[in-house]
Amino acid sequence: MNIEEEQKFTVFSLNSNRPLAEKVAESLNMKLGKASVIQHSDGETKIVIEESVRGQHVFLIQSNCHRVNENIMEMLILMDALKRASALTINVVLPYYAYARQDRKALPREPITAKLVADLLQTAGADRVIALDLHAPQIQGFFDIPVDHLSATKLLAEHFVNLGLGGEGTVVVAPNHSGVSRSRQMADCLKVPIAIVDKRSNTPRAPKSVNVIGDVKDKICILFDDLIDTGTTVALAAEVLKEKGATKIYVAATHAVFSG
Repeated sequence: MNIEEEQKFTVFSLNSNRPLAEKVAESLNMKLGKASVIQHSDGETKIVIEESVRGQHVFLIQSNCHRVNENIMEMLILMDALKRASALTINVVLPYYAYARQDRKALPREPITAKLVADLLQTAGADRVIALDLHAPQIQGFFDIPVDHLSATKLLAEHFVNLGLGGEGTVVVAPNHSGVSRSRQMADCLKVPIAIVDKRSNTPRAPKSVNVIGDVKDKICILFDDLIDTGTTVALAAEVLKEKGATKIYVAATHAVFSG
């Protein structure tokens, strides 16, 4: 095989979601890059790349949920190894961007951890980041490198169309005010109105009052959010929609974190 004919890119995966990476590699008719992840007895992680990546465009698929900090550290260590092994570019594919909810200072003396993660990625050697449904789209501005912000909204909308949903009997519901723009995109795809669950509270677990802005009586409701963590917000929203007369309630989210 001539140099010109050699494969010029490769896909690596670590431990966070290897089945997803294997499906990606299979669709590209290629095998995942070979790398060993070794855990030392004191908790340290060592990664050894077992093939040449010199001059190659490397795509690293590593979601950052479930064992968040370990997955982030694995990712950074492999990126450092790739950089030192003379990879041409390092493209980080983040199906789930951890710490995205810490995107601003809501209280005095709080960190902006989403920016810290962006800084770590760039310092470790990332040339491009590919993310899916960031909790806060403005996180793209935390990077000085290209960020491809992909959305699953149209895919999820197609699923509901295939179920026969849409039209006058359906409404897309934002489970809170921060999800209005996301829910409007879904509503536009389905050509249906939106409603908003208006929750006034000091803490997510102790709401003072909950109401619904919009008409959901005798409607099929699609609760749409970017992620479900403990499920408290979605469960509360579903209860309120039921009380307000919704006939059926569907829940859609890109990131099924499901902590605990």
